[in-house]
Amino acid sequence: MGDLDPSAPVTASVPRPRRIGVLGGTFDPVHVGHLRGALEVAESLALDELRLVPSARPPHRDTPQVSAKDRLAMVKCAVAGVAPLMVDARELQRDKPSYTIDTLELMRAELAADDQVFLLLGWDAFCGLPTWHRWEELLQHCHILVLQRPDADSEPPDALRNLLAARSVSDPLALKGPSGQIAFVWQTPLAVSATQIRQLLASGKSVRFLVPDAVLAYIDAHGLYRASN
Repeated sequence: MGDLDPSAPVTASVPRPRRIGVLGGTFDPVHVGHLRGALEVAESLALDELRLVPSARPPHRDTPQVSAKDRLAMVKCAVAGVAPLMVDARELQRDKPSYTIDTLELMRAELAADDQVFLLLGWDAFCGLPTWHRWEELLQHCHILVLQRPDADSEPPDALRNLLAARSVSDPLALKGPSGQIAFVWQTPLAVSATQIRQLLASGKSVRFLVPDAVLAYIDAHGLYRASN
């Protein structure tokens, strides 16, 4: 029967490093552009998790129009049952501005040393990195995935050119180790924005198919983004 020899040594299998994506934003509201882009990255890079992280008080953005509670609830509605997308609410639990470096440090403390963390940034956000709090330390805790449109022709600021020369990798699947490198992920983003959605709702128009049905139901049930708000 090919029974195992009980005296033979047992070799413990070493778990492979986990692959964790992080996508922050106000999600005011979360929409299909956020979700489709996140899912494409998660699938193409075989991520174990892609965490959507709603920000409480984003230092580089206007104050969100609706409460943190409502924005969190909408993201939860949006990703329910859509693996590997999930919600990480830690920034809403901190009573201070939502600095990405703080979030990454907290996540790192919870993960194995060799787990890979991928921070997803749009091109505009990436170009603004030199204005971020302790931005030079980000790559100590994560790889950066820059989501760029195929027709993008703008140049990064001078402060990032040396960093790109030293740290960029042409193939996102070739990112090695837990952190420290940059790769570009070319996407054709859906032509939808949270600003557009808020404007449509304020004028009494439909946003059907721009947000998931569960998010639309939540917006309608709570009267969010209407002109009276």
